[in-house]
Amino acid sequence: MKNYFNFAFFFLIGFIGVAQEINFQLTVNSDLVNQTNQQIFKTLEQSINEFMNNRAWTNQERSNEEKLDCSMVLNLTGYNNTQFEGTLQVQIQRPVYNTNFKTPILNYLDKDISFSYQEYQPLFYNTSTYESNLISLLSFYAFISLGMEADTFEEKGGSVFYGVAQQILNLTNQNQKKGWNQADGNRNRYWLIDNLSSNTFKEYRTAMYGYHRLGLDMMTEDPVTAKQNIMSSIESLNRLFSRRPNAFLNQIFFDAKSDEIVDIFSDGPEVDFQKTLNLLNKIAPFFGPKWKRIKY
Repeated sequence: MKNYFNFAFFFLIGFIGVAQEINFQLTVNSDLVNQTNQQIFKTLEQSINEFMNNRAWTNQERSNEEKLDCSMVLNLTGYNNTQFEGTLQVQIQRPVYNTNFKTPILNYLDKDISFSYQEYQPLFYNTSTYESNLISLLSFYAFISLGMEADTFEEKGGSVFYGVAQQILNLTNQNQKKGWNQADGNRNRYWLIDNLSSNTFKEYRTAMYGYHRLGLDMMTEDPVTAKQNIMSSIESLNRLFSRRPNAFLNQIFFDAKSDEIVDIFSDGPEVDFQKTLNLLNKIAPFFGPKWKRIKY
């Protein structure tokens, strides 16, 4: 896979073109909304997908095989004229070197979704002004996606993208929309970008790099070393746990990776896994039933 994470070279906000970096797919689920005319929801879905897929968020060129996959499910719980409320499930995957496999890097449920949208209204992203809560939500998660992916290729490689996501949050939280402010809870968009950007939680970003670039991307070449590097990444998360036992990012990591960890250490060459298993039960006990399935 090309080393295309030279940010000083390629990063350009607002560049519009055809070399999109993200394969984006959003599905609108309106089953919980009492609305006879479903056309508005179909139009919303189409408008969002066109907005996300028809712009390039950087000037980076990627082949189809190198693109980041981002899928979202918007589960609507309320609708009134032009006002929408619901939850948003965000899932991000990136390719693994020398394979046809894609690995999850985020699996997050945003419970604080509210926005206004009028059918057929155009969607535009502006780097320096607040357009709407819908635009802010979509662009925020676009840059979170790019940042988290970049962290898996280069240590702290996502910083420039997190800076843009922080700017979006700063512009948006002035409008008092739920989910953008620290007072709205301890596991929302405010805390997601705060934690990703903070040196306090640096072990998470170290783990993301080691797990993916030194682990998964090396799996076909040297599976024993790859597994050992993944175990080292879990040790990094343990160091974070020792300081911040309730760290949001530890939950974020294992929500995305728990099933994959089971598969990795249940297959292929054996490694000395007992210490790592003990750490998993310590720092992610909520996934205990899954850890019991690991056959090492």
